[in-house]
Amino acid sequence: MKRLRPFILHQPSSVREAVELLGAGAGETRVLAGGTDLLVDMKLVRVRPTAVVNLKRIDGLDRIEHVEGGIRIGSLARVSALESSPLVRARCGALWQASRVLASRPVRNLATIGGNLGRASPASDLAPPLIVHGATIQVEGLEGKRPVPIEQFHVGPGVSCLAPHEIITSVFLPDSPARTGSAYRKLGKRGGGSDIALVGVAVSVLLDDGGRVADARIALASVAPTPLRARAAEDGLRGRMPSEESLAAAAEAAAEETRPISDVRASSSYRKSLARVLTLRTLRDALSLAQQEPSPR
Repeated sequence: MKRLRPFILHQPSSVREAVELLGAGAGETRVLAGGTDLLVDMKLVRVRPTAVVNLKRIDGLDRIEHVEGGIRIGSLARVSALESSPLVRARCGALWQASRVLASRPVRNLATIGGNLGRASPASDLAPPLIVHGATIQVEGLEGKRPVPIEQFHVGPGVSCLAPHEIITSVFLPDSPARTGSAYRKLGKRGGGSDIALVGVAVSVLLDDGGRVADARIALASVAPTPLRARAAEDGLRGRMPSEESLAAAAEAAAEETRPISDVRASSSYRKSLARVLTLRTLRDALSLAQQEPSPR
């Protein structure tokens, strides 16, 4: 059995200090947020960092608050905090549903939104809801702060647009108009929600005063090298009165946009079929919410 390689542990008290430590790091330096992935990878010797920068002592990075125009979620906000937040539940339905099915309760008590995003997994439960909610990621590095639209964040499997000296500090989700409904569904290998997603689907639907689809967003996990937005499927819904036929056509279009792989967990053909079924069900969920009495979401 391989032994854990010795490393230097840094515990900065500010974002600037953390960024400078990352910028000055010699060898491989990793960021510790929740630690649910990094610590496992270190124990299994998948990674062997020479230094670890622990963000947990930086004050304020775990806040969830309503600000002008939307909700700001600090990068160290735990997934269990998203799950228990009345603000997230009322205004970001797809993200709230995803937070309830991400891994197990012990993992949700440790995992953070920033850590989940930073891993840049194609199977991320949080990325598709953030896409349909139109999220922007706030990043800070040696050159200062910069906003990154969520759809520009993922570059490839396990690869994000972050520079080695940059960290995620918060995520901003704009307020949704009235008559907006959003939802998230996934299926894991064991058939439940707590497993890694074979396919995950997030949907947001906005209806106009006449009941037509004014806007729709559909995003999927585990069906492409990065979280995938199904734009052709969305285009097929806009301007139309929602019906079972139009939803089924959108679900079929979304499945055709996927580029899944075959692995030990599922075949590509099964993932494509599952993407169609889950997209249809999630569209129904989001539409039902949008058709309810107008309320802030």
